[in-house]
Amino acid sequence: MDAAVRIFAEKGFQGTSVAEIVRDVGAGKGVFYWYFDSKEALFGEILRETLVELRRFQADAISDCDDPVERIALGIRASLRYFADNRHLFAMLEQAWTIDAFRARLEEGQEVVIGDTAKHVQEGISRGLIRNGDALFLAHAIFGVATHVARRFIKAETDVDQLADESVAFCLTGILDLQS
Repeated sequence: MDAAVRIFAEKGFQGTSVAEIVRDVGAGKGVFYWYFDSKEALFGEILRETLVELRRFQADAISDCDDPVERIALGIRASLRYFADNRHLFAMLEQAWTIDAFRARLEEGQEVVIGDTAKHVQEGISRGLIRNGDALFLAHAIFGVATHVARRFIKAETDVDQLADESVAFCLTGILDLQS
């Protein structure tokens, strides 16, 4: 699966063949088809595992935090760190958005993340830590910022901690200078 991730990320889903994957790992097609019915099944399994792993990474990052605002910040940081540490998987996720067969799975995962974020936002609103507003809309905005930042700036030379700091600052305080 690691070889498949690398090849899919480099050549794209359409540009990758089963023959190329098995050749890379020194196996035959029979071994591949013992585990997967098709290239689509392999790609789908990698996406499923990636989404589960990402959710675990996010959950671990916020597990010991009682402050909903800090949980949002930790979730943004965890997401960007995961994508930076797993650039090939992130490239696959980006490809999957363009493939009808996988888009619905990503949309479901996105809705779960946004729903979870909305719960943190709503708790922050209820506790007077976040301005009153539509928690679901605010969760979409936070998700949109983190996703766009990852798409645009997650590169090998990126300082992910600085990127996360800027993303968190923007999501939590916007563009206003609240210091003055």
